[in-house]
Amino acid sequence: MLQRGDVDMAVHCVKDVPGDRPLPQGLIFAAYLVRDDVRDVLLFPDGSDRQTLDDLPPGAVVATSAVRRKAQINRVRPDLSVVRVRGAVGSRVEKLDGKRKVDAKLDAMVLATSGLERLGIAHRGRQVFSVDEMLPAVGAGTLGLECRRDDAAVAALLARLNDERTMTEITAERVMLHGLRGHCNSPIAGHCITDPDGQLSLRGMVFSRDGSKFVHAHIWGESDNDPATLGTRVCAELLRQGARDIIEGIPH
Repeated sequence: MLQRGDVDMAVHCVKDVPGDRPLPQGLIFAAYLVRDDVRDVLLFPDGSDRQTLDDLPPGAVVATSAVRRKAQINRVRPDLSVVRVRGAVGSRVEKLDGKRKVDAKLDAMVLATSGLERLGIAHRGRQVFSVDEMLPAVGAGTLGLECRRDDAAVAALLARLNDERTMTEITAERVMLHGLRGHCNSPIAGHCITDPDGQLSLRGMVFSRDGSKFVHAHIWGESDNDPATLGTRVCAELLRQGARDIIEGIPH
C-alpha cells in the first residue's frame, strides 16, 4: 500500500520486521519512537498464587508465541512443556485464564511487559525476567515509522518523532540480524544499550529451538562506536561460534 501510494506511512513493531530480506524497494524507516520496556514477563492464571518459573512443577505447560522465549525457557527448565499460543495479547490472557478454548490447560504464559502496560494490565505480570535471564528480540519494545524514500515531506515530518538513541541501538541490532539472515522461526535474540558514558554495548544470542545449543557474543562499541560496525562484529563472532549451523537446522 505504501509503494502504491494508498497510504503515506505504516507503523510496525520492529521485532516483527523480517531480518532475512531487505525492506521493499523504495521504502525506509524514517523514525523510531522512544523504546518501551524490552523485558519479558511471566503470568499465571487468574487466582494462582505462583510467582516465579521455579514455582512450576516438572511437566507444567507454559505458553508463548515466540520460539526465542521457548528456547530460553527450555535452556534453564528443560522439564517444562512450552507450547505456542497465538493471538492478540488480551485474547492470550483469556486463554491462560480458561476463558477461551485451548488444546491444553495452561499453567503459565510469557508475554512482553510493554504489551501488558499498553493494555493497562501490567498487574497481571508476576516474574519480570531481566535481560540476563531472557535476552529480548531484536527491536523489542520499539515502534518504527515507515514511508516512501522519495516522499521528502512525510519523511521530514516523521523525523521529528525520531528518538536518536533508539535509532542508533536498533541499527546495531538490525545489522546483526541481517548478517545472520535470521527468519521468523529463528530463535535469535539481540539487545543494544547505550552506557552512561555513551558507549554502545550489543549482546547477541542464537539458540536451537529447544535451547540445548546456543552461541553468545557481547561486544562494546569501543573507539569508533559505530552501530553498524558493532552489529557486524557481533554477527561475525556468532557465526564464528557456529550460528549458521544452528539457524540452518531450523525449518523456515
